[in-house]
Amino acid sequence: MTELSLHRAPTRDPAWLGRVFWIGLGLVLLWPLGVATEFKPWVLLEPDNLKVSAQFIGSFWPLAHDAEFLAMVARDTWRTVAMATAGVTLALVVAIPLTLLGTRVLSLSALSGRMARGPYALRQAVRWLLIVLRSIPELVWALVFVRVVGLGPTAGVLAIALTYGGMLGKVYGEILESGETHATENLLRNGSGRLQAFFYGLLPTNAAELTSYTVYRWECAIRSSVVLGFVGAGGLGQQLDNSMKMFNGGEVASMLLVFVGLVALADRVSAWLRKALG
Repeated sequence: MTELSLHRAPTRDPAWLGRVFWIGLGLVLLWPLGVATEFKPWVLLEPDNLKVSAQFIGSFWPLAHDAEFLAMVARDTWRTVAMATAGVTLALVVAIPLTLLGTRVLSLSALSGRMARGPYALRQAVRWLLIVLRSIPELVWALVFVRVVGLGPTAGVLAIALTYGGMLGKVYGEILESGETHATENLLRNGSGRLQAFFYGLLPTNAAELTSYTVYRWECAIRSSVVLGFVGAGGLGQQLDNSMKMFNGGEVASMLLVFVGLVALADRVSAWLRKALG
């Protein structure tokens, strides 16, 4: 037997049996979920459904582009961005104090290894508050606030602020606790306050990741503000709802292109901030 035959590469993947097993197990576990949700994607390929889909997509062209419509889109796009930005800003007002209270790294009593009962109870209460805030969808909050403050962007801003406040607070805490903490602990041991330890210890090492996630949430808030428009929160989503009810595909397609542009803009802003802070 030659040396070449001894070092010949295997003709098939030696781990294929294991991969087939795990893929098969995954399909078996997912099957009950598909049955429970009545997931039947083949329905899309039925002739009647294909005909309806083709008619709906065909109505997207030509795009609506008359001056009055474009002026309305520009006005409501600004309202949508303003709603998302104001909502995220208020969410930061909610999330930042709760993050400072709930982050273990910033606890003086935790420096000894075990947090005192009082700070531990406060931290758990903050964590449960964040769970409550983010567990209630912004759509539900919007329906509540529409009844309280009436139709318009105010309901959408408040809905985004509460739900996103819970999301930001949770993720901010995880980012701060999973990063480098030696500088923060040294500052606290040498007599620095919690805010000083945060601004000079935790924030510089985690600024890029915190900023990136905040911009991502702002991008999500833009999409959420569109959905909230369907329940009367105003903005471009409400106009999209009206156009869909009127089966005006050209207007729907034009507004969807605007949404794509907004998300692309948010992505570029996030990339620029990461580069600037990196």
